[in-house]
Amino acid sequence: MQSQAKTPELYLAELSEDRKNAVGKLRTTILDNLPKGFEEVMSYGMIGYVVPHTIYPNGYHCNPKLPLPYINIASQKNYIAMYHMGVYGDENLLNWFVAEYPKHSKTKLDMGKGCIRFKKIDAIPYDLIAELVRKITFEGYIARYESNLKTR
Repeated sequence: MQSQAKTPELYLAELSEDRKNAVGKLRTTILDNLPKGFEEVMSYGMIGYVVPHTIYPNGYHCNPKLPLPYINIASQKNYIAMYHMGVYGDENLLNWFVAEYPKHSKTKLDMGKGCIRFKKIDAIPYDLIAELVRKITFEGYIARYESNLKTR
């Protein structure tokens, strides 16, 4: 079930204590390392980090009424998810992340195209997430997004 929370704080308040702590720490890790320009919002019923319409008025090509998404985090039924559009759109960044993950976590990487699933919340590699968030500049993310749109 998708959250109807209107703010990240209300989203966190809905969670069980263990999930609240893990998602809260993930949120803090992202906010502490997020390049300037991205904005924290509620998006798709999750905590999201987006390129605001004030900077990128075209919005997200799938639904231009929505701002361009970068990262979303959510507490799902069996795991905590981080959806990272930079990893999804940049093969070099994806390869870097896959290679680095075992150096930061004893758990096996559980990942889809842009979704990283953390089933063991006590094994989330926050230091690696911090580095991943810093790897893409705000301008670089928009340029990569537009470049990927042109190749479709």
